[in-house]
Amino acid sequence: MNVLDALKIRSDSKCELCSAENELSVFEVPPVSTGGLDGSMLVCAHCLVQIEGDVAMEANHWRCLNDSMWSEHEAVKVVAWRMLSRLKEEGWPKDLLDMMYLEDETLAWAKATGEGLSEAEKIIHRDANGAILENGDNVVLIKDLKVKGSSMVAKQGTAVRRISLDRENSEYIEGKVDGQQIVIITKYVKKS
Repeated sequence: MNVLDALKIRSDSKCELCSAENELSVFEVPPVSTGGLDGSMLVCAHCLVQIEGDVAMEANHWRCLNDSMWSEHEAVKVVAWRMLSRLKEEGWPKDLLDMMYLEDETLAWAKATGEGLSEAEKIIHRDANGAILENGDNVVLIKDLKVKGSSMVAKQGTAVRRISLDRENSEYIEGKVDGQQIVIITKYVKKS
């Protein structure tokens, strides 16, 4: 059974946020790269364009989160928390956020995209050309780098796939080079 069919069974063929029954699709909740049933949810087109930020938020549409925030599925709770965080200036979403409880691991997943932080609090990682880096991006080294604590030298032109960002410092990312996980300074990479 594929993920779409499994999600339709799980959600009774309804959007897991607003319960709409048409234009449903699978949404893999970022930054989970594996997707699958636990990392995905079924959403309608109306919810999807607002989740992805393609259109302005319709605050009244999201009153449906009053119910969906209590879902037993982590992916649904994560998206509910993120949407409530985006709308917290409205007043009523702040009240729902105060009532919502997420396990530490789920809360870390919810916060992984920077939702709930003001623009001043968000750390933005940029490569040597100023392009914004995201978790899971692929980068290329633009300079030979000596790896501290080892005799290894990461050569210029080496591709580093599926990087992870340091949430504390905008100048650091992590990735695997020759099978070894290393910390890389962002000014020595370019997004590929």
